Amino acid sequence: MSEHWLTQLAPDRAPAAVRWWPLAPGWWALALLAIVLGVALAAAWKWWSAPRRRHRRAALNELRCIRAERLAGTAAARAIERLLRRYAVAVYGRERVARLSGAAWLEFAGRAGGVRLAGDVGRSMLAAAFAAHSEADPTTWLAAARQFIRAARVRELAQ
Repeated sequence: MSEHWLTQLAPDRAPAAVRWWPLAPGWWALALLAIVLGVALAAAWKWWSAPRRRHRRAALNELRCIRAERLAGTAAARAIERLLRRYAVAVYGRERVARLSGAAWLEFAGRAGGVRLAGDVGRSMLAAAFAAHSEADPTTWLAAARQFIRAARVRELAQ
């Protein structure tokens, strides 16, 4: 070997620098997943915050408060009846609900999903709320009110 053996070696060739574009397939998949997740979250937020669901959640929360207060006969009947009226006006509109009273109100509530309100439970609640006497247990009124709130839908009801 000669003493200048290093000069006989081939010159150094470093590999080309790695570029960030185009992306590897894994990054494309991750970007697509992020977009799909973002769209799904936006749709879920829109669904969850829809006005009818907000009204339902608020009414159910107020019904829980009425239950927690353990109101007796007349006070419970009046609180539940006011809540149901406000909820029905919010869901079905003032034009359809505000003029209803007595048997017409109970019939409307029955068609709107509160089947128990259309019967004896509803009549006893209205009698307790407006005639100031109570013979029924407020827990039955609360259960009927909960059924109405959960079943009420914005749809055309036969008038």
